[in-house]
Amino acid sequence: MGLFDSVVGALGQAAGGDGQPDLMRLVLGLVQQAGGLEGLMARLQQGGLAEAAASWVSTGQNLPVSGAQLEGALGGDLLGPLARQLGLGQGDLAGSLAQMLPQVIDGLTPNGRLPAGDGAQDLSGLLGSLLRR
Repeated sequence: MGLFDSVVGALGQAAGGDGQPDLMRLVLGLVQQAGGLEGLMARLQQGGLAEAAASWVSTGQNLPVSGAQLEGALGGDLLGPLARQLGLGQGDLAGSLAQMLPQVIDGLTPNGRLPAGDGAQDLSGLLGSLLRR
């Protein structure tokens, strides 16, 4: 079992089954499939969401994106497997991610910079803090 599975499993026990771990599993799965936070940011930038993605990392206000924008930037090769795994349509998944991703990336980059290394420690810390809110 990898770090991702361990973190999500621990969160499932801590959250008492209210669905939050499923949402975090979704976001973390996306980050992993994109090649980490840096890979995800690169995909967003290449997909035309450079300004919005940069706002999520910066210490200022997060710019919103629509599900359609996110779906266009990330593409079916990234969203499709996650959508099938969750039994959702790709557009529905993109809509949910559009609501969550700015907050998650903002939380992973509190100093206005991407975390050094693989970010695994930062991901586990963020999950804990999001569940406590």
